[in-house]
Amino acid sequence: MAFFFDAELTFVHVGEKTPEKETRFEGLLHSCTIQPKKISIHWKQGKPIQTLLQACDDFEVDLLLLGALKRENVLKFYLGSIARKITRRAKCSVMLLINPSVERHPCEHIVVNGFDSPQTKDTIEAAFIVAKAFGTPKITLVEEISRSKVAVSVDDDRSLRKATLRKERLRRQEQTRVRDVVKKLPAEIKKDVNWVTQSIFGRRGYSIGHYARIVRSDLLIMNAQENSSFFDRFFTRDLDHILAELPTDVLIVNSKKHA
Repeated sequence: MAFFFDAELTFVHVGEKTPEKETRFEGLLHSCTIQPKKISIHWKQGKPIQTLLQACDDFEVDLLLLGALKRENVLKFYLGSIARKITRRAKCSVMLLINPSVERHPCEHIVVNGFDSPQTKDTIEAAFIVAKAFGTPKITLVEEISRSKVAVSVDDDRSLRKATLRKERLRRQEQTRVRDVVKKLPAEIKKDVNWVTQSIFGRRGYSIGHYARIVRSDLLIMNAQENSSFFDRFFTRDLDHILAELPTDVLIVNSKKHA
């Protein structure tokens, strides 16, 4: 990952440093066929979540890479629950990897949220930058539209036509909004990247995760969680749907770090 972005790669191991662990870890690093220009390794003691979050601040991390489980069951698997909690609290962007492999598989299709949100422009811009770095030929910008916006009871042909027309109008409005965002992006990051828009009706967060799974995307890119409120303690938020059952590798873009 660091190689593609020409970035420094920092490893943080939370736990006791022993000669055996150090030898094994260095062996893994040397066996990698792709090597970034600069690598540093840090051994930290403490609780995993707090230690990793503090390390992100101390080392001014732009992107945190975490392994994660596809689905968390009632037992709250260790790695999965840590990734989930860190993702909610991290001040930097986070990438959750669920399909690690020794040999790199090409990233052929990226799905990106097109929510009507102040953060979405940065997320879409990041998606094009990632696509260029990975050589990804296709991006799908997904606008999730709540079914409540249609708000028509369908009980005859007339009401069905009314609901259909309203859905089509909402779809066109959302596609126009997202296309306007893309038009304002620098031309160099859009060059040679094929992008399309896709409107889907459903529950925000859940619908795009389901869509990413159905189209078998290689990467799903989402906004970081917006400011939480008192009610978020009781109602599931957008990202919780994604984090509870990861459809694919997920990149969560936090634009606040660079604000």
